[in-house]
Amino acid sequence: MDEAVVAGALTVAALNLAAAAIGAWVWWRGDVSGGLARGFWVALRVGQGSALVLAIAVGSLAVAGHHPSEGLFYLYALLPLAVAFVAEQLRVVSAQTILDQRGLEGASEVGRLEQSEQHRLVAEVLRRELGIMTISAFVVAGLAVRAATTAHGF
Repeated sequence: MDEAVVAGALTVAALNLAAAAIGAWVWWRGDVSGGLARGFWVALRVGQGSALVLAIAVGSLAVAGHHPSEGLFYLYALLPLAVAFVAEQLRVVSAQTILDQRGLEGASEVGRLEQSEQHRLVAEVLRRELGIMTISAFVVAGLAVRAATTAHGF
């Protein structure tokens, strides 16, 4: 059983690390609306889904009476869900943060800006969102590696 749990945790780590690497590249280049940026969002959701599958599998094993010898394993296996949730909340407020930085009240004021300024504003919001989610994918990858190293005794 140990091998399957370790393989699952390492898969979660690899998928999230791949998403994080793509996201870091896209963020660094600043091309947040290109094809690679769209690929990042798909890779990110796959990575998040894999973390959810691992958490469900670990929960199922616990209900079936299989427990690791280290209790920290549960922290490392389940914390990625909390990290992803918090990151999503930060992503949601990123647009308002940028509007506040520019002294804009809302979408109606953005609509009065020149079109080129609107595009710059949207690109800035997308870049911030991408950065937040890239960091979360790196953190999830690290937690999944740590889960793999503590997944013994099942």
